[in-house]
Order: sequence, then C-alpha cells, then structure tokens
Amino acid sequence: MPDLALLRLLQLISSSLPVGGFTYSQGLEYAVEIGWVASDTDFVRWQQQIIEDTLGRVDWPVLMRLYRACDADDSRGFAYWSDFLLANRETGELRGEEKQRGQALSRLIAEWPDLPFTPQWQPAVRQCQLAGFAWLGCRWGITPQALALGYGYSWLESSVMAGLKLVPFGQQKAQSLLRSLSATLPEALARAVTLEDDELGGSFPLQAIASSCHETQYSRLFRS
Repeated sequence: MPDLALLRLLQLISSSLPVGGFTYSQGLEYAVEIGWVASDTDFVRWQQQIIEDTLGRVDWPVLMRLYRACDADDSRGFAYWSDFLLANRETGELRGEEKQRGQALSRLIAEWPDLPFTPQWQPAVRQCQLAGFAWLGCRWGITPQALALGYGYSWLESSVMAGLKLVPFGQQKAQSLLRSLSATLPEALARAVTLEDDELGGSFPLQAIASSCHETQYSRLFRS
C-alpha cells in the first residue's frame, strides 16, 4: 500500500474522526451498571461476542460490499448496503450513533473539494458511517483488507477505552486487553470475507437490551 494511502488509513481510524469514538459505549455502560460486565474477564467475553456476531457477520462483510460498489461506480448497490447496515443496528440508540457519525463524516468530506463527492453518494454516507469509511477508503487507494482491519481496530480501541472508564481497569490492563483482542481480528476477518449475501446478519441480544436500557439510564457518561 502506498505511503500516502497508509497515512490516510491512520487518519480514518483515528477516534477523533469524525465525532470522537470515545463518546459511545454501545450498551456497555448499562451492562456494567447491571452487573453483566463486572470484570476484565467479562469485558473480554462481551467484546468477543461482538467481534463474532456483529463485526464478523455484519460490519466487515457490508464494508467489503460497500467498497466493491464504490470501485464499480455502483451508487445503487452502495445505497442498498448502507440501508442494510442501518437496518441491522438493533436499537434506536445504535442507529442514532451510526447516523450521527455518518452525517459528521459527510460534512467533512464535503469540505474536501478534490474528492468527487457527487450527489448520488451523499445520502448513503449521511445515514451510515461505514459507507463513508468505504467511500473514502476506495478513493484513497486503501486496500479492502487494510481498511477492514483498520475499522476493526478503531472500534476495538474505542471499546477498550470505554471499558477503562466503566469496568474499570487500569491503563496497563487496557493495553494488554487491546493487544490480546486485536490478535483475534485477522482470523475473524478471514471468516467474514467468505460469507455469501444470504449469510449476513448477526445479533447479540444482551447488547441490544443494554443499549435499549441505556437510552433511559439515569446517570451516564456515554451517548450510546
């Protein structure tokens, strides 16, 4: 991968792009409060479930399809997979997070006049951060494999930083968990890319329940 593409990937996976991934817990905050996640061991099991059922069966396969649609200049296919991803966000809070990130990323892309962000791409990106991630990755010449692993690492880092504050565990433990959990990503991605269209879709019921309850949680640090 060219040096500039690598630098663009590092920009894409930064937690500061586009709105700061640290502001979301994706249900973890309620899971900690209710006692479902009470230790670093519980946290690892929680994240492994998300890697298997959400990242591996929804996010990564859809990212690959969004990327291929961009590469083929297929805006209809791009819109279809953006809709599919949003439909697989199981709670209003998770859908709201996806839309908020997408809208922020869309506004940012619109400020870069050297990119051909024409109207046929914009609705899908505004409703789905993953769509904008795929669109920029394709335009910047980032390989699909690197883009997917970067996306997975960015999500995992944000999750570990949320766990650091909520479970809680120390900074050294956080880095050890990030190291061990990230080592599982390549194998999970290898399985994800083999899935056919009719095999896509996953569910983590406890996360969906936690996210729903988090919407009305009395005291909270995170948006979702």
